Amino acid sequence: MPLADPRPILAAARSGRYGVGAFNTTLLEHGEALVAGAEAAGAPLIMQVSENAVRYHGGLRPIALATLALAEAATVPVVVHLDHAEDVDLVHQAVDLGFTSVMYDGSKLPDDENRATTRRVVEHCHANGVAVEAELGEVGGKDGVHAPGVRTDPQDARRFCADTGVDSLAVAVGTSHAMASRDAVVDLDLVAAIAEAVPVPLVLHGSSGVDDATLSTVVTRGMTKVNIATHLNKVFTRAVRERLDADPKVMDARKYVAPARDAMAAEVERLLGVLGARGTAARL
Repeated sequence: MPLADPRPILAAARSGRYGVGAFNTTLLEHGEALVAGAEAAGAPLIMQVSENAVRYHGGLRPIALATLALAEAATVPVVVHLDHAEDVDLVHQAVDLGFTSVMYDGSKLPDDENRATTRRVVEHCHANGVAVEAELGEVGGKDGVHAPGVRTDPQDARRFCADTGVDSLAVAVGTSHAMASRDAVVDLDLVAAIAEAVPVPLVLHGSSGVDDATLSTVVTRGMTKVNIATHLNKVFTRAVRERLDADPKVMDARKYVAPARDAMAAEVERLLGVLGARGTAARL
């Protein structure tokens, strides 16, 4: 299936009040698991390559080509998305490689610079048919910068969308990246207020810290794209540990990575059900 444009997928989800799962690919087996889970759920999928994954692989091209190949072979619509890119040159590389979506993250910049640079990124990407996500407010956590009081203001979000022309907006509503526990307290009223104020789909980063009940609720209140990475990494790693503990003599990586891939695929399918996305690929 050809690579999917995220804009009609997110528009349908926003209208239907269900979530689109956006999951990270760091290893080839991660990507295989994501596609298998989405196909089992009959749901569209956003496969994300983060700037951290790019650094891990020493460049974008190796992991990008693998991810793009998996997406093109899928039987459900799949978007390949560059996540949390702070480097504009990396955004340009993703566009040149054929990504259909990028996130430019200028949230650490002064506000005026963030808006101006984001606008330039949008102009370049739109000229090449690529959608752009940006962030307003700071969804930190990995480097200790997240403050409990940091939240996105709905009217500021409206102005930011108008100033930049972004296609979707990541907002700070109580989550934090890399949470190992699922006890984040999401401000659901703020989610609804931002969704009412802005004309584009909203993105929830740090969703690994959100429990199932809140994930189900947050999409009905106006969140559309839901990013989950750490939680799936936990599932994958737990399965590897269990396999190695069961047979300490195993040496062939396929013998312990394959069960982890299967466990991750099953959890992807389950999460897409939690988000209300099961069976929605047929409607696109």
